[in-house]
Amino acid sequence: MSGTGSIAEVGVPSARSRALAVLRVRSRAMAAVLLPAALAVVLVTARLTGRLAGDPWPSVTLAVCAVAVLVLLAGGIFGAVVLRASPAVTPTVPLPEAAAPDLYRLVRDLSDRMGVPAPSAIALTPDCDSWLEDRSHGAHRRSGISDGPESEPGAAPVLVIGSPFLWWMRVAELRALLAPVVAGTGPSAHPDIADARGFVRGLDAAADIGGRPGLGWLVGRPARLLLRLCGPDAAEMERGVAAAASERAQGVDQGMRTVAQEQVGLAYAGWDRLLTRVALPAWRMGRWPAHLDAGVVSALTELSRRDRLAEGFASRLGERPACDLLEQPGMIDEAASLLAARLFHGGPAEAGPDWSPVDWAAYPEEVVDRKWRTEAARLHAALDALSVPAGPGLPAASGTPRPEPSAPAPIAVRPAPSAAAPAKAPAPADAFGGPTLERVLGYLTDPAGDGAAGEALAGRLSGDLAREERTAGARTAGPGGRSGGADTLPLFPLQPPRSGRDLLADHVTALVCCAAVDSAGADPGLDWLDGPVLLVGGERRADLAARVLSLVEDGDPEPLRDWLAELGVRPEKPVRLV
Repeated sequence: MSGTGSIAEVGVPSARSRALAVLRVRSRAMAAVLLPAALAVVLVTARLTGRLAGDPWPSVTLAVCAVAVLVLLAGGIFGAVVLRASPAVTPTVPLPEAAAPDLYRLVRDLSDRMGVPAPSAIALTPDCDSWLEDRSHGAHRRSGISDGPESEPGAAPVLVIGSPFLWWMRVAELRALLAPVVAGTGPSAHPDIADARGFVRGLDAAADIGGRPGLGWLVGRPARLLLRLCGPDAAEMERGVAAAASERAQGVDQGMRTVAQEQVGLAYAGWDRLLTRVALPAWRMGRWPAHLDAGVVSALTELSRRDRLAEGFASRLGERPACDLLEQPGMIDEAASLLAARLFHGGPAEAGPDWSPVDWAAYPEEVVDRKWRTEAARLHAALDALSVPAGPGLPAASGTPRPEPSAPAPIAVRPAPSAAAPAKAPAPADAFGGPTLERVLGYLTDPAGDGAAGEALAGRLSGDLAREERTAGARTAGPGGRSGGADTLPLFPLQPPRSGRDLLADHVTALVCCAAVDSAGADPGLDWLDGPVLLVGGERRADLAARVLSLVEDGDPEPLRDWLAELGVRPEKPVRLV
């Protein structure tokens, strides 16, 4: 059965009827533009033949001709914008056939089995989703967005696959997951549906262009009006196409599709935790984990170990992973990881001095330890700005000396002195004043429990952090807010802005962890589901958060002091900052 056959052959005749309804909206819009011109032709013809002689017909004819010219001019400009505007294209990592011949072979086998056209190309997205995307628009060809055969007009759409699926799913599961997606190329190839989709995408792009100054009344408003008129039919058309694709894929790996859908839910949960808890702290430090897709396997394996609902899923790891279908999975993982950083956090499109990759083995040392010490330094800078005394009988810590940071050891996670710059002998606690945990404990202790001190410090931290982020954005953004392919704002922010209290709790936690590392032999560590953690004797200490909240929210330092005493941490001892 040909994928270019009628929708009736595919099994959902309503999709074509909805596509025709969308095209009727276009025809009516064109008729409305041509109506004044047709009326002007009738009047001019009547005048020339003498049927409309005398007043007021000369003035009426001139007025109608002027209106017709203006309407045709406006309609021509609008039509040109719709035809030439570039519809939105999802940022993806292109995957040429030479980089994944086995994956292309798998997709073509699916297409042949279902009797539909094969996708023109494959691309990867750092998300847990898969879909078909049409990149045959002329604007895409002119801008070079389309690569290879998909750039030809009328070509099959591009198959976009979520990169986490390739690393977590097995080959059979991926095949079952992609079957209904690939089946969508059949309905998509129908001329009426392709024409209707192109019209809607052009309107959507024109509506976006119409938001620019001076184009709203000429492009934006008409485009939005037409979108409202054809929107319901376009939505029903897409539902019909999806139903057609699902029906076509019914006979392909039906039993495995249920298992694959279960893996989609698990992969989404692990991917979300990995991005928000593990990747986001690194991105904020100017580092991007270079192998997020490999990390999601570790995260999901840990999730399956903790969650009874996920029991048995890890046993699948002995089967062939779908990433084996790639020739160089490491390089593709790195490209997808960089794209994930751009989409979910913003930043340069390429690695640089202030935006460098980090491997998982170096994450505790280069991200966790650095994050804690940066936040501890920011916390003490905020106390300095509030003129908080450095300690009993001591001046504020502005301008006081600090121990010199030492280079990290090559194996141990905890930084150790380097041979080139030997560390100084330990100094008395009062020699450094400010960088101590006792200073923060004393300031936040609030017997009354009204939290005034915490509110002031949280507000100061929020302001300092906002200024740092603006400064960092100004360094990477040039005129117009972009430079070298940098996105100053993420397209899909992972989390809303943190509140002042959350920031204060994070910074106090960071200072406590620094003190534990410096004086109690603790180490920074990485938990695949929770991100940066404190390790004491190789075991994670998960009981710190409640004690920090008791100090920050209630002004009660005793639970935290007891915890510090248990670990042997001296609050009055200086903490090494960045």
